Amino acid sequence: MPAPDAMMLFAAGFGTRMGALTRDRPKPLIEVGGKALIDHALDLADEIALSRVVVNTHYHGDQIRRHLAERPKVKISDESAEILETGGGLRAARPLLGAGPVFVMNSDSVWTGVNPLRELAKAWDPARMDVLLLLLPAAQFTAHKGRGDFLMDADGRLERANGRPGLSYIGAHISRTDQLDDFVERAFSLNQLWDAAIGRGRAFGMVHDGGCADVGYPEAIPLAEELLSNG
Repeated sequence: MPAPDAMMLFAAGFGTRMGALTRDRPKPLIEVGGKALIDHALDLADEIALSRVVVNTHYHGDQIRRHLAERPKVKISDESAEILETGGGLRAARPLLGAGPVFVMNSDSVWTGVNPLRELAKAWDPARMDVLLLLLPAAQFTAHKGRGDFLMDADGRLERANGRPGLSYIGAHISRTDQLDDFVERAFSLNQLWDAAIGRGRAFGMVHDGGCADVGYPEAIPLAEELLSNG
């Protein structure tokens, strides 16, 4: 099936979890392994030659805009007035993304191994799927503190782990966007979209062929850099 040709990259945070590191800059511009976090994700998008990439911004969004000035394919979805969370942010960016399913990535994960966008594209089947999430066993998700978000059956269909050890979402997926109109809230989480897809039996996952680090707090940076150096 045709893979998406557009990507949404989440970079609109409050700049709180990284402490002093984000006193005067947004988290996506923190360097890990000599490269800004946001560039780790955008370089993966460049490898598969997407035609449209949208980055949302909030805290120190002007810095992100300047950093991306030399990437003409990247468009900005400005949330400086009101942060919209992941679901609201994706919905607000649809005029820039175009119609159809899109890749979605977090800017605070780094990956090793197979390009996560390439492996998602290969597995994407819109006849069966509304969302396809990239996952790892919780113990293999470097610097992540959770026990796992999902359980997956032999066909790749997902259900919530609900406290049981499971697979963790590692910050990359493909999603339809038309169903975002089902939510009345202006700001809402993509978890609500995923739960609706689970209820329809159309939420699927796949295990990443490689490693991933969750760079969500300062102590995660050396762990992520170790992963990259070994990857």
